[in-house]
Amino acid sequence: MYLALFMTPWVLMYALSTFVMNHRTWFRGKAPAPPPFQIEHELRYPGDFPPGATPSQKAVQLLNFLNMDGAHSVGRPSADGSFAVNRQDAVAPRRITYHPASGKVTIERQEFQTTAFLERMHRRRGFQQAYALDYTWGGLVDLFIVTTIFWVLSGLWLWWELKVTRVTGLLFALGGIALFTLFLATI
Repeated sequence: MYLALFMTPWVLMYALSTFVMNHRTWFRGKAPAPPPFQIEHELRYPGDFPPGATPSQKAVQLLNFLNMDGAHSVGRPSADGSFAVNRQDAVAPRRITYHPASGKVTIERQEFQTTAFLERMHRRRGFQQAYALDYTWGGLVDLFIVTTIFWVLSGLWLWWELKVTRVTGLLFALGGIALFTLFLATI
């Protein structure tokens, strides 16, 4: 019971975020688009990148210079060598673009939208990058998964032990299996 109470925020987050993703047009209109980015800051990067540095190595060096180290992804460099780093953040993700010809760095912040926030939390991964908060998030999501499996198994066990509910429970279990099979075969 206490583990269930501890996991309540995850159940709510996954329930709300799934609802938002299933009904995206209700919340964002006919052509759902992600929230726009707004220029937050522009500056010149005074450093150089080591010869042969990969885009990932350049991104880490740039994020360290900006004191923005954390979970991120790097876009493929364009023909002129510029590249964008998407700095992940639950509330305010940022896109950092480096232009090698001018040495200019543009930092853009994505506007906050509740629906986009819920989707980011739903899709958040934990073990891809070596940051403590990402590992903690991944561990808590794993705990949520194990807890959910435990709830299912303990529910089946309780159903079997309560003899008066066996027939009703069997009908609901068969109905759930049939509906799942239908969706699996048709979607």
